[in-house]
Amino acid sequence: MTTTISAPPQREASRAKRLKARTHEVHEGVDRSIMSAASFANLERYERFLAVQYLFHHDVAALYEDTGLQALFPGLAARQRLHLVAADLTDLQLDPPQTMTPVFVSGDTVDIPTALGWLYVAEGSNMGAALLRKEAAKIGLSDDHGARHLAPAPAGPAPHWRAFTAALDSVTLDETEESRVGDGAIAAFARVQDHVDARLG
Repeated sequence: MTTTISAPPQREASRAKRLKARTHEVHEGVDRSIMSAASFANLERYERFLAVQYLFHHDVAALYEDTGLQALFPGLAARQRLHLVAADLTDLQLDPPQTMTPVFVSGDTVDIPTALGWLYVAEGSNMGAALLRKEAAKIGLSDDHGARHLAPAPAGPAPHWRAFTAALDSVTLDETEESRVGDGAIAAFARVQDHVDARLG
């Protein structure tokens, strides 16, 4: 008699890892566009980048105020960075760019799965901010002047991200809702790309 040993079942990737895989191509496109525009070559270029940041964080600001999402993500309101981008604009004596109606409007009903995808993109940008923060320092900007929104969370970027993804992964969704999370993340990156094309192109 022969005995076979079954391989242990593979653990399904977390929601955050699935989103990373699904958005890889569009995420890479956004990153290439920002860096190819030499966004940190000088203050003028950085100011254009800052406008992109303001427009995107304006799009998602209402999500951080949503009580349903706050129940899923402890401390969500404190993660919002629009006010930091606005302070950076003030530091550089710039007016906020003219905005269209944001993607998410305060007081409107939020589709939670779609919102999760957008929050994944907004919060994920914190992890990339560490590299951008170093580039900003080369043109005289800092956590206290002009690059406040790139400063790491007090706990550090990695623990800050892990706390977010732990909450993200713990939300129970059905298959249809799961698909909307991915669609939301793709749409968020596409929105950033639109802002980049308009301001940095």
